[in-house]
Amino acid sequence: MRTIPSRRTSAVGAVLGALVLLATATSVPAPARAEAAALAAATYTNPVSAGVVDSLPDPAMIRGKDGTWYAYGTTNPVRLLAGDSVEHILPVLTSPDMVTWSYAGDVFTFAGRPGWWPGGTRPWAPDIRYVDGSYHLTYSLSGGGIALATAPTPTGPWTDRGLIVTGGAGGCPSGTIDQAMYTDINGDRYLYWGSYDTICVSRLNTAGTALTGAVTQVARGRRMEGGFVVRRDGMYYLFYSDAGCCEGAFSGYTVKVGRASSPLGPFTTPSGLNLMDLTSKDGIVVAASGNGFVGPGHNSIATDLSGQDWLVYHAIPAANPDFPPVTNPWGGTMNNLSRRPLMIDRLDWINGWPVVRAGAGPSTGAQPAPVTTWTVGSGFNAGSLSGWSGGWSLASETDAHGYLSYAGTGTAYQLSDASVSGDLRIEADLRLGTANTSGAVGLVVSYADANNNVVAWINRAQQKLIVEARVAGAVTSLSSALPATFDHDSWHNLAVERRGSTLVAWVTPDRLRTAVSTVTITLPAGSPGTGRIGAVSSGGVSAADNLGAAPLYQPVTATVPQPVLGGLLSAYSDEFSGSGAPQAADPAWSWVRGPAAGATESGGALTWPTQAAELFEGTNTASVLLRDAPSGDFVVETKLQFNGSAGNQQAGLVLYEGDDRYFKLAHSVLPLSQGGGALLHVTEFAKEGPRPTTTPPQAVVNRPMFGGPATGTLWLRLLYHYDAAAGEHDVRMASSTNGTSWTWGGTWSLPRTGPVRIGLVSMNKAGATAVFDYLRTYAVTGL
Repeated sequence: MRTIPSRRTSAVGAVLGALVLLATATSVPAPARAEAAALAAATYTNPVSAGVVDSLPDPAMIRGKDGTWYAYGTTNPVRLLAGDSVEHILPVLTSPDMVTWSYAGDVFTFAGRPGWWPGGTRPWAPDIRYVDGSYHLTYSLSGGGIALATAPTPTGPWTDRGLIVTGGAGGCPSGTIDQAMYTDINGDRYLYWGSYDTICVSRLNTAGTALTGAVTQVARGRRMEGGFVVRRDGMYYLFYSDAGCCEGAFSGYTVKVGRASSPLGPFTTPSGLNLMDLTSKDGIVVAASGNGFVGPGHNSIATDLSGQDWLVYHAIPAANPDFPPVTNPWGGTMNNLSRRPLMIDRLDWINGWPVVRAGAGPSTGAQPAPVTTWTVGSGFNAGSLSGWSGGWSLASETDAHGYLSYAGTGTAYQLSDASVSGDLRIEADLRLGTANTSGAVGLVVSYADANNNVVAWINRAQQKLIVEARVAGAVTSLSSALPATFDHDSWHNLAVERRGSTLVAWVTPDRLRTAVSTVTITLPAGSPGTGRIGAVSSGGVSAADNLGAAPLYQPVTATVPQPVLGGLLSAYSDEFSGSGAPQAADPAWSWVRGPAAGATESGGALTWPTQAAELFEGTNTASVLLRDAPSGDFVVETKLQFNGSAGNQQAGLVLYEGDDRYFKLAHSVLPLSQGGGALLHVTEFAKEGPRPTTTPPQAVVNRPMFGGPATGTLWLRLLYHYDAAAGEHDVRMASSTNGTSWTWGGTWSLPRTGPVRIGLVSMNKAGATAVFDYLRTYAVTGL
């Protein structure tokens, strides 16, 4: 039997298609109302969890089969604003639109926790995936180890599956936390994990419940952690965070990325560094920008209905960074926890590399919201097929709620009454019934009539994803194999993006950029550009849900401009062309605790052996070479040759208000945690100052963020801006390994109590030598 729906036309069909959900959903309870509520979210403002929870660290997000978005976070005191001072274990939020969130409870109550947890455990960093019909939530234990819980819906009930990675897993010299699952194009599953300071990966079994392969180290760096992998255009991208996650306004967390042609690496940065190289890395995705949010990090990724990717992460509000004392689930008091609310921002892919908001950093103020409403489409939770025609019927289940079902034989369509056109993303959750052993279920991309249509099929008999374009009855098709382990009987998302004559279709279990099959086809001339969308079944029982079309996102193709340097300010610069002590050659220089032994100009450079002295919190014994800074915005730059070979040796630039209030950008040599004595050469960007928001207040704190690679010859820049509205120094770092191409990193902010001065340091441990070729200060014509 072949069932073709009647064609209905209307002068306002496109408008009615967009309003059908609103008209039907308002009379029923959630989750059906979620579809209508999404219509109102034209903009959003970070943090999107404001007013709902105080904090949602290390967030993971998924769109459930009911059409609702779910977000999960690390154990934290999320309900202080509701008068609840106790931490919650793996809190869960729900949203119809990625913007308007509600608190939905916790994965575990303390009373319902797994009995094998060690005393004092605070579960961290959940990762959520949909695996063959159930939700797999992995989480890490604060004392080490990675565990699994599964559930039939995104909110449970959760079944404890125990540890899948034990602390100190063989071959990974790292903290056994911060895990994320990834499913490859061939169906193979992987688990990434690691913290302090190595990220590792191992294969998982087909069920995603146990490690099966060797453990491979894929990345290392100072406090590198939070790995998250996606596949894009044939490459695997490993997102991670480095520097400190949780130090209030001193959190240097920064999201970075490397890419590889294999999920096992090697992953490299835009400059070609291997993520295993013993240096800090370029490839910055998002860093603090001086706009009030610090420590952006520990990301996941979500994709909206237009196909636009969004970075899901946490960041710390600098104006209110720290919690008061709170009670952990075990009854202990915890001081100095940082607030880390949920953030989202547009993730752009430019020249093959991801970057947030084209490089503009975390957003503040109203921003265009994710697209979470289809032009034509439905989640079928409203109990109505209004706006759809065909031989399918409505059914319901606990997870998906309402969905389309077909139980006949032959080929049957269910098509929208309204048509769509232009560049579009069309998607649906699809599955075959267990009795449909030789058939197929498809997504109708564009249906003009029986002889002119485009359909993407999940075909069980051929074990393929097949795209068919029919023009005047002639069929052009292209296919890609589905994994042998593909579970046709559970939901999979089939998404199609049509841009001009190029159509890309891919199948994923959970819309998390984990395609298990992809087809890219050039549509033949005459393919219908305007048509109805829908679902189609062949051979028996089929199901479809969350079926709709939205205008395809428009990619951003250029990054925001980098700071523009103006003219050289010679009065604040020195080419070190004299001889002897620098203050003798140029009286503009003066010393704090100097002159330093061996600091001498000759041959057009300042040579300065490292001192066995420090400028760190309460220990202020190092010499600082200083000169006045100009008024207004400026950039100070130096070219540094440094041969450090022992832990903590360092040399570089400072902007100095005092011994306990300064910014430092240095080539530093730091030990790798659990690295067997290995040393990292890093571009270390630190700030030191008071942290009055802790309990008790801290008079002085020093914390870093890390920039690009540190090589024997390194160019360093500090960009200074006075934020008069906030009364703060804003200082941004940049570095270069060749003096021409620069890695611009994050911005530190510090309340201003007086002017800064420009300085140099060479310190911490004797035995190395810093050679400064010059110090140049420039005006700034563009920030």
